[in-house]
Amino acid sequence: MIEDTLYMMLIVGLIVAFAILGMFIWGAKTGQFDDSGKMMDGLLFDSTDDLNDAVSKEEKREQKIEEKRQKKSKPQE
Repeated sequence: MIEDTLYMMLIVGLIVAFAILGMFIWGAKTGQFDDSGKMMDGLLFDSTDDLNDAVSKEEKREQKIEEKRQKKSKPQE
């Protein structure tokens, strides 16, 4: 009985391990891990104007979200 349980656990463990390995290989082949330096390079080469533009775009996006929230919370007459 115990041997049967151990064999079942071994088989299930191997199946899970190979599934995880397969997902990792798939991710590596499709480029899921290729952007590791992209953000750091962007920070190094951005000018002050680019950063200010990004901040203003973010503020506009937040204002639009807040306006949508206010429209949803306002009762319809």
